[in-house]
Amino acid sequence: MAFNAAGFLTLGARDFLSDPLHGQDDKVRHATQVLQDLTGKAEDTRGSIPRALALSIELGRETPLPGRGTTAVTWQLLATLAATDLTLARVVEPHLDALAILDQAGIGVQNGTWGVFAAEGPDVVLEASPLPDGTWTLTGTKPWCSLADHLDRAIVTAHVVGGGRQAFAVDLRASGVTAETPDAWVSRGLPLVTSCAVRFEAVRATPVGGVGWYLHRDGFGWGGIGVAACWFGGALGLARTLLAAAQIRTPDQVALMHLGRVDSALYETRTLLTDAAAAIDAGLAAGQEGALLAARIRATAFRCAEVVLEATAHGLGPAPLAFDEQHAARVADLYLYLRQHHAERDDAALGRQVLELSQREGTAW
Repeated sequence: MAFNAAGFLTLGARDFLSDPLHGQDDKVRHATQVLQDLTGKAEDTRGSIPRALALSIELGRETPLPGRGTTAVTWQLLATLAATDLTLARVVEPHLDALAILDQAGIGVQNGTWGVFAAEGPDVVLEASPLPDGTWTLTGTKPWCSLADHLDRAIVTAHVVGGGRQAFAVDLRASGVTAETPDAWVSRGLPLVTSCAVRFEAVRATPVGGVGWYLHRDGFGWGGIGVAACWFGGALGLARTLLAAAQIRTPDQVALMHLGRVDSALYETRTLLTDAAAAIDAGLAAGQEGALLAARIRATAFRCAEVVLEATAHGLGPAPLAFDEQHAARVADLYLYLRQHHAERDDAALGRQVLELSQREGTAW
């Protein structure tokens, strides 16, 4: 086995791409071109949100959309970015997800940088109201809006009159949009990817799908797997540090154990990502099947990252956390990024899906 330049643990340079792209030489060539020098571009953005956003726009023009026959490329790209710099991956992933959502809704992609704001919070609500002329306005507060003070536009979920949630595209620079100052953001992980609440006061917005469409579309699960690819990439970056240390100093049995646990976790996650990309491109990951697939892969990628975090902490000790700036940042970044997974609650939700599947079909496994 070897690590390829694109960031996946593979058996060969094209192993990850070969199955989902079999017989599609033009797509293979395009994928190779997109992935070439990606690590170098990622390094160039380090420490700069403006440069990361500029690269997001560039990658948005070049990266294939999920479900179009090259889903593997999108996830390989995200993992590559995350293995280099999780801040960059955290900026690029929602931009690509927003472009995919717009495409799934049949809306032409607009220029600029995009975010996706779908979180809910206590004591705040964002409401969408239709106007007589058929347009919509948003009024209220949306919490957890990452980089709202940097982005041009966003897809935002809001509560509509009569019940239900609906997605809307909104110009974040429009009159009536106020991003609260993110001074309260004290995180040591992803410190540049600040989140804040955004207030909307009768802001014009464009519907993206109907009521309930955002959560029930096939692409919702696919986007969740894209986040899992970022977790995988962040874990891979840490694993490489562990492997490099073993190559410098002869490892004892405990160090070899850490390497073995990390390798099996990475291989398991990479294999599931490969299979999932092929299933999506074959039309086998829609509806409940797609939702279950996404839940399984997110749970697996989450466990993989936690295994790698523990193994690197135990295997490397305090020195890289104290003296290696990139390693210490990657640990803090990944730890925070993983909190997008709701741990035991998401495991319980997966268990519920498995039970419902077994009740419908007699067995889940």
